[in-house]
Amino acid sequence: MSVDNNAVSLAGKALTHSCHACAFFHTKEEEYRVLMPFILEGFERGDRAFHIVDPEQRAAHLARMEQAGIDTAAAEAQGQLEVLNWRETYLKDGRFDQHLMIETLLKMIAPGNAPPGKISRNIANMEWALEDRPGVHDIVEYEARLNHALPERHDPVVCTYDLSQFDATAVIDIMRTHPMVIIGGILQENPFYVPAEQMLQEIEARKAAGSNQPGPRV
Repeated sequence: MSVDNNAVSLAGKALTHSCHACAFFHTKEEEYRVLMPFILEGFERGDRAFHIVDPEQRAAHLARMEQAGIDTAAAEAQGQLEVLNWRETYLKDGRFDQHLMIETLLKMIAPGNAPPGKISRNIANMEWALEDRPGVHDIVEYEARLNHALPERHDPVVCTYDLSQFDATAVIDIMRTHPMVIIGGILQENPFYVPAEQMLQEIEARKAAGSNQPGPRV
C-alpha cells in the first residue's frame, strides 16, 4: 500500500500489507454493514474511493453513502470519489476482455490517482459475470492473472460476490484466487489461496482436457 501513518481497517482487521480480497455476502445489507466502515474511514482520512458497481444500482450505492454521512456530490467534484459501472469497465463494448481489463484496472487504481500520501480504497462488484456476455467465464482466470499483475505493494482491492448468485464450484475457484477473504464479515488470510502461476497452470490443464471452467450462475 501507499505510505500512510495509520493502519487501514477492513472487516474487523487492520491491514499490515497489500490486500486483494474476495468478499462473500448473502445480502446487500450485510455487504454495506461490513464495508461501510472501511469506506467511511477512507473519507475521514482523505483517501480516494474507487468503486465499480451494477449500472442499475449506482444511484442506490450513492444513496447508501449519503445516508452514512458522505457528501458524494462534493467528493465526486473534488475527485475523491469515482464510481463507475461495470458496463464502463468490465463489460466495455459488450464483452469481457480479461487482459484489457487488467490494464484498465491498473491504471484506475494507480497510486498517482490518490492525493499525495493517501491511498486508493478500491471496491468492485463482480456480478457482471452473471450477464450473458462473451468472455465472462474467464472470471477465475482474470482473478488469478490480476494477482500476477498487481505490483508488490498496492492499495486495497476488494472484489464483492453475492453467494446467492454464484455457483458453489465457481465460488471455490474464486476463493482460491484471492490471498485474503472476507467471510462472515471478517477479513482473514486465505488458507485456500493458490499462487497465480499455479492456478493458471491448473486452468490451462482443464482447457487441454476439454473441461470447461465452472460458470458463475447458480
